[in-house]
Amino acid sequence: MSTGRNLLTEEGLQKLQAELNQLITTRRPAAAERVEAARELGNTEDNEYEDAKNEQAFVEGRIIEVEDVLKNAEIIPDNAQPSETIRIGSKVTIMMENDRESQYKIVGSAEVNAKEGLISNESPVGRALLGHSEGDTIEVVAPAGIRKISVVKVE
Repeated sequence: MSTGRNLLTEEGLQKLQAELNQLITTRRPAAAERVEAARELGNTEDNEYEDAKNEQAFVEGRIIEVEDVLKNAEIIPDNAQPSETIRIGSKVTIMMENDRESQYKIVGSAEVNAKEGLISNESPVGRALLGHSEGDTIEVVAPAGIRKISVVKVE
């Protein structure tokens, strides 16, 4: 469990609250029913019972994890005030060395989602972007090596 702060955008906070609600009201009862149904079959040593118990443990673990994140949440102020420099909560368009353009939003590690373009302020790219402005070209030290990226737009 975390004892530090968890940086969240308002949107990230709402998503986690919705996930917690869904876990508690839907998934927890469904997992308990599945365990009970498998137990009623009489053989608690079969795969169905084991799978049901594993699912129940996962759900309970995720509930604890999300509650911990929310308990230690620090909301990132909405970027209603435009900033020329990249900060947590900024939407950034960058150009990679291969002329591939990408858009990211810099968020805290608790709401990272690569598919949605949400990258952590602690990731190599996120950390390198912080404090820079449109037009800057920066070097990012990543596991794949040093990469140059140019900041195209900051929102």
